[in-house]
Amino acid sequence: MVQLKPMKFVSKAFFVALLLMMPLFSYVQAETTDEREARLRAELAQVEKEQAETEKVLAAQQGQSASIQRDIQILTTKIKAAQLNIKAKNLLIEGLGKDIGKKEDKIEDLEGHIARGKQTLAQIMRKTNEVDSSSFAEFLLSQNSLSNAFLDIDNFESVQESLKETFEDIRNDKAQTESEKNALNTRKNQEVDARAVIQVEQKSIEANEKEKQRLLSISKTSEIAYGQELAAKRTKAAQIRAALFSLRDATAIPFEVALKYANEASKATGIRPAFILGIFAQESSLDTTDSTFGKQVGSCYLTDPKTGAGASVKSGNTFPNVMKPTRDVTPFLTITKALGLDYTKTLVSCPQSIGWGGAMGPAQFIPSTWVLYEAGIKRALGGSITPNPWNPEHAFIAASLLLIDNGAVAGSFTSEKNAACKYYSGSSCAAATYANTYGTSVMSKADMIQRTMIDPLQGI
Repeated sequence: MVQLKPMKFVSKAFFVALLLMMPLFSYVQAETTDEREARLRAELAQVEKEQAETEKVLAAQQGQSASIQRDIQILTTKIKAAQLNIKAKNLLIEGLGKDIGKKEDKIEDLEGHIARGKQTLAQIMRKTNEVDSSSFAEFLLSQNSLSNAFLDIDNFESVQESLKETFEDIRNDKAQTESEKNALNTRKNQEVDARAVIQVEQKSIEANEKEKQRLLSISKTSEIAYGQELAAKRTKAAQIRAALFSLRDATAIPFEVALKYANEASKATGIRPAFILGIFAQESSLDTTDSTFGKQVGSCYLTDPKTGAGASVKSGNTFPNVMKPTRDVTPFLTITKALGLDYTKTLVSCPQSIGWGGAMGPAQFIPSTWVLYEAGIKRALGGSITPNPWNPEHAFIAASLLLIDNGAVAGSFTSEKNAACKYYSGSSCAAATYANTYGTSVMSKADMIQRTMIDPLQGI
């Protein structure tokens, strides 16, 4: 037989618990927009405070004498710093998501205003055309009285005034729509930048955690094993510093020197060293057989200053458009003369499949652009120098100055990639597939250089 009493007891207990929880439900309210924004600001401020404290701890740890415990502590702190950065970026993305939705709604509303304004405008113009199609005499004769005629004239003037107001409304709505779209693009770029940082930090956490576990396993054996590990790290660091870094139309230099030049350029412009090195690695990777970017990128000599014709250094093939005579030949001759170079034996790029060649040195500046940055190079390296496009140190500064002018901002993935696209093609990444491919390749090289070459040199 079924026992009902225990069921009644359970039911009463359930309802008692439910009644006890009801006050909690009654006080739960949806977070308002202002409350949400205040919460995000407070959380972000706390994360930024923790990040600053973590950076101080990391700097102190890196200043200590080398030991396995120090290295483990550094890795632990780096992991914490990366986790805090991910948290900060996620908070930023959370805030941006709401803003992006608001902007999209605002743009849709404005576009609706414009559409309705155009319909109103069409109606007013049709009414205006009806009046304009009749002569003034016909118009007066068609009225029952003179007073009606003047009444219609007043109505016509009202139509004309409405036409003017509608034009003004549409113009204002278009301007506001453009402004909102620009703001929307900015927020979307910020979100892309934040997600790019998260991806980098996740890779960093994974690598540092793996290295930390490896060091922990070594610490369980002996400090002698760590001594061997430290020696291996120093050997690897020496190999990285000595590795040759290829440069276009210039002798390869040790990576240690390339990094020194990149750090100098970064100090002068704010462009991060890995990104600068990524640009030069990309430029040096292009050769005459490269079909990815659709250009002939070998080296040529200028042979005829009047026409801009020249010849390939390797094949001897002649090209009618090695250098644009009306734009680049005169500054090229001035540059080579100031450096004491024979222009007929000075390397420049061969022409693209469409367009002109004439780009000079590792940074691949055309002469007319190089002269625009000579003053900036002098300010960065000393006023007494003669800027030389084939000097790697000068080229690094020039490239960084151009990247700044192209809109690059350190730490912003979208601005750096877009600046790289402009560096190559003069246009944004969205303007052409080949430009976007170039920008993507530069960012990939910059990431590789940072993780496999610059990071391993820190703390050694």
